[in-house]
Amino acid sequence: MTAPLHDIRVVEIASFVAVPSAGALLADLGAEVVKVETPQGELMRSARPGVVGYPSKFSESPHFHMDNRGKRSLTLDLGRAEARRALLAVIARADVVLTNLLPERQRKYGLDAANLRAQKPELIFASLNGYGALGDEANAPAFDYTAYWARSGFMDSLRDVGNTPNFLSPGVGDHAAALALVTGILSALRMRDQSGKGQEVAINLMHMGFYIQGNDMAPVMTTQQEAPRHDRSKPRNPIWNHYQTRDERWLFLVMIESDRYWPLLCRAIGREDLLEDERYQGAVARYRAKESLAATLAETFRQRTLAEWEAALSPHRLIWAPVRTLLEASRDPQAEANGMFAEVMHPAGAMRTVTPPIRMSAHPMRGEQPGPELGADSKSVLREAGLDEAAIRAALA
Repeated sequence: MTAPLHDIRVVEIASFVAVPSAGALLADLGAEVVKVETPQGELMRSARPGVVGYPSKFSESPHFHMDNRGKRSLTLDLGRAEARRALLAVIARADVVLTNLLPERQRKYGLDAANLRAQKPELIFASLNGYGALGDEANAPAFDYTAYWARSGFMDSLRDVGNTPNFLSPGVGDHAAALALVTGILSALRMRDQSGKGQEVAINLMHMGFYIQGNDMAPVMTTQQEAPRHDRSKPRNPIWNHYQTRDERWLFLVMIESDRYWPLLCRAIGREDLLEDERYQGAVARYRAKESLAATLAETFRQRTLAEWEAALSPHRLIWAPVRTLLEASRDPQAEANGMFAEVMHPAGAMRTVTPPIRMSAHPMRGEQPGPELGADSKSVLREAGLDEAAIRAALA
């Protein structure tokens, strides 16, 4: 069978994570994705492990390749008129333009939706920025650290009582936004199939922050009160809480249906005596005695290592998880069994990577391709767009 997007051409004018990772997912679905970069290449190409804090001499950026797999690379200096004209010729053959250029830069280069869709009404113009296309901050620079994490309230809400705010890991909000961007593009393509007309698709990182934490935002906005902050020393439900083990690791209990799981947990941890304690008879009683019960459970879990608790808890049908490090999680046999990781072959060496988070029975999405070498496809892309050799030389000068 053909790939879902086998006849779709995408021009990606973007850097960093959110939009490139959306482009990679479109390539996974079979689209031809042309990545437009400066002649120097985007910064993420140089984010090698040794540069970002790993004691490694690996010469490529694994996360660049994860977010740019399967694309073609076209290098152009958009400050030059010849390069802009060449890019417009490439876009004339495209179905989708995908960009994180801020609105003022789009207009500066003639790459805004109004201009491009005036020339090609069936074009789908998909864009992403920090704070939305309207308002005073439409052109404000942003990363997911700022717009998705700090500005949306996410950074403050995800910390226990007494703790400082947590630093966001790279690309967390960006990858969430990429999935939303791809959803919008696929929907726009479907509508174009029906009407023949393109449209604009717009995603912003702050909105994604609100949406991802929507289960907190909805009651906050309705009540106009700050969300209750989790306190693991006195949680509302002591078996929905995280506890430290003897070896200073952590495990996370998520038994939201407290009455259902309470007796099962007590037997699994060898604390059947708690079932007879009058203070803990029923969810309401356990809520009222939450501080003493949390302290009792904390003392119990401190008596064994995480590995010992895994052996004790795993045979029981409980909802819980060990708190893994990233390295440990990368070796998870369940993840391996479900194809969540793949090996990417590159002249610099093999890279392990995360595969696309979508599984289709009729279209494998293995994520095994590397990103393109810088400028590797510049001449061929421009030839396909109809430029002669003189125009190509001028565009790439």
